[in-house]
Amino acid sequence: MSETNSLSNPADLLDLEFGEYDEKKSKYMTFKSGNEYFGLKIQYVNEIIQIQAITPVPETENYIKGLINLRGKIIPVIDMRLRFGQEAFEYNDRTCIIVLQVNDTMVGLVVEKIADVVEIGESDILPPPTISRNDQTNRKYIYGIGKVGDEVKLLLDPDKLLSGTDLTIAEQTDVKSEEE
Repeated sequence: MSETNSLSNPADLLDLEFGEYDEKKSKYMTFKSGNEYFGLKIQYVNEIIQIQAITPVPETENYIKGLINLRGKIIPVIDMRLRFGQEAFEYNDRTCIIVLQVNDTMVGLVVEKIADVVEIGESDILPPPTISRNDQTNRKYIYGIGKVGDEVKLLLDPDKLLSGTDLTIAEQTDVKSEEE
């Protein structure tokens, strides 16, 4: 592993051993996308890497930026701003890729910046409000709203975040990686 490529390992951030699952259950990796902050359960986060060269894949959704080669494993990469229907942004030194393990698939999420690792107890998680039908459609990836002090974090469901199209591309790249 290239030391310059890897920003941090979530387990190191939390100073936890991998066997301490119960403590990780309420830990969330938070990141910024547009003006909002989102959270992902830390158990899904494999690692965080700096932005790197992404090979585009023709005829895919606009939010699928392409593929990266991470230590010999081909991983599809999704731009979170585009996935949420926000304007594209220019990548900079704060931009990074959160590598997630969802079921048996690894996927990279390009985010503007990592915010923090926070603990959110079950009692501090509220269901997302449904204001209108359009709002419900736009918020289909969010399973809850986490209260962290005076702030709120929109908590994402990685399974819902990755549509069938995303997983098809990821599964195809996994098969190709194994064949090589």
